[in-house]
Amino acid sequence: MRHLSVSSKLFSNNRKKLCGKLPGKAIAVANANDVLPTNADGTLPLHPNSDLFYLSGIEQEESLLVLFPDCSNPKHREILFVRQPNEHLKIWEGYKHSKEDAQKISGIQTVYWTEDFDNIFQLLAAEAEVFYLNENEHSRAANEVETREQRFNRKVLKDYPLHKIERLAPHLHDLRFCKSAEEIKLIKQAINVTTNGFRKVLRMVKPGVTEYEIEAEWAKEFIKCRSKFAYTPIIASGSNACVLHYLQNDQTCRKGQLLLMDVGACYANYNADLTRTIPVSGKFSRRQKQVYNSVLRVLRQCIDNATIGKSLKEWQNDSHDMMTEEMLRLKLITKAQVKKQDPDQPACRKFYMHGLGHSLGLDVHDVSNGQSVFRENSVFTVEPGIYLPDEGFGVRLEDNIQITKNGPVNLMSKIPIEAEEIEQIMNR
Repeated sequence: MRHLSVSSKLFSNNRKKLCGKLPGKAIAVANANDVLPTNADGTLPLHPNSDLFYLSGIEQEESLLVLFPDCSNPKHREILFVRQPNEHLKIWEGYKHSKEDAQKISGIQTVYWTEDFDNIFQLLAAEAEVFYLNENEHSRAANEVETREQRFNRKVLKDYPLHKIERLAPHLHDLRFCKSAEEIKLIKQAINVTTNGFRKVLRMVKPGVTEYEIEAEWAKEFIKCRSKFAYTPIIASGSNACVLHYLQNDQTCRKGQLLLMDVGACYANYNADLTRTIPVSGKFSRRQKQVYNSVLRVLRQCIDNATIGKSLKEWQNDSHDMMTEEMLRLKLITKAQVKKQDPDQPACRKFYMHGLGHSLGLDVHDVSNGQSVFRENSVFTVEPGIYLPDEGFGVRLEDNIQITKNGPVNLMSKIPIEAEEIEQIMNR
């Protein structure tokens, strides 16, 4: 693992919380992700399974976690299965966890090799009544390729047809929605790395620099700080900023343009998600600054509105009301359009067409199915924007916030955002 070690207490506490949700005689299973192929004999780098990591800290392929809180054998109430190291793997792939390594990382004392899984699981199944099987149930999941978990679930259904099957994902979604102090600490570390990257990029952006050179500067800072990109970065100059998921990052930044950067670091599998829009020449035009400050006002009001118990739908709708007022001032829409608008598709959506924010954590769009209100220690992005393709620019600003009983806390408050501060740093 590239990051510093994480205390096994985080994972032990997460397992304890999950086991408290399981009924008697229940077994829960979480699998690692697959190593995905590319072409020929190539593979992509392994992306750790978020649920397995949340419960064990394990990031290695072919690993499985089994939780059976009511097992008559205390040794088998928590079991971790990992690949057995051998000389071939050592030569071709390098380090694999020993049993002692896996115990230290996870806090789980019973560790077996993966090859022993079928025999051990058969013993456990004879005592269990219900299996809690996992699945990627994110509301926008793309499940076109069969996952390791799906293959495992199909095998369990075939081998144990008389057992009751339940879904594990809803329990994990509920737990992961609110972050522990240790998780927030790791998110803050990802934000610190992102902050450093942004400050360095601010000093190198100028007319003539390419979007990919800016991406490279971000990458250098992230790798140096034991991190990686939380998602494919958006480095969008000029009208490219009006493409919401622009990923080409291959154009040259021109004098007078704005540059929208949607970039975040991933540290220890926890993510930051930052968006800033800056002037390529180091100075906003009058019109650019008007739009920028409108977005900034909406951002700050929406942060203030993110309080415990607030409906996420109401929070989004409030942002539409704010944007409507700003767009009337900017003469982007008219009062007549507002008067005739469909409440479900307000006039401001022409220039602000995406959601206001999303849960953030082990996944950038973190699991939150069924969560309809802000809860204490949930972590969210706040990212309003105005996109004006006819004027050749777009502005989006994004901060990450923690919801607390004393109100929202902006975890990115130290990252420059005022137009004048951005200009000052770029022209220093």
